[in-house]
Amino acid sequence: MNIALFGPPGAGKGTQAKELSNHYKIPHISTGDILRANVRDGTELGLKAKKYMDKGELVPDEVLIGLIRNRLTEPDCGQGYLLDGYPRTIPQADALSDILQDIKKPLDAVINIEVSDEELVKRLSGRRSCSCGESYHIMFNPPDKEGICDSCGAELYQRDDDREDVIRQRLAVYNEKTKPLIDYYDNAGLLVNVDGSGTVEAVFEDICRIMDQFK
Repeated sequence: MNIALFGPPGAGKGTQAKELSNHYKIPHISTGDILRANVRDGTELGLKAKKYMDKGELVPDEVLIGLIRNRLTEPDCGQGYLLDGYPRTIPQADALSDILQDIKKPLDAVINIEVSDEELVKRLSGRRSCSCGESYHIMFNPPDKEGICDSCGAELYQRDDDREDVIRQRLAVYNEKTKPLIDYYDNAGLLVNVDGSGTVEAVFEDICRIMDQFK
């Protein structure tokens, strides 16, 4: 089964992708992971990507799509793949479609996890972090003592990108950039929307019901 997973920041996409990858024994393919692996291994495309990354610039589409093509032809993708974080633009979607046709691994479905902006703001703005690496949520996973890390006793803090104003800006950008892709895959007959407002377990079961159709 060949699946692309969409979802805004805070929708639980990363959590679901990890669980789905383990459940179906197919690789979770993240563009960020691909980039880091190729840079670490010093591949030709990885070195090209590093030149842009070192300057704080976006890696060009032609480099990124080359990395994705290479990843999708690796043996562990023989039974399928779960694509996460790509494509993000219509040109990227067109390039991906050409590659998937060429390697005979077209998408079976694009699963879009839908969560309202207000719910996402509540989820993300409630996160608290500690310098020791532990993380909490004031509603869903609070520390034993308010504002204090259970592990090391240090004071918890809110990351800048977890402030409400920053979250709303991130969501506005996501909605603006992603809407054309949602329409793109809907018109192609590949889009399936999933309500992401429930529990992690409930959302997982809903996604599994969709993916089971392509086993």
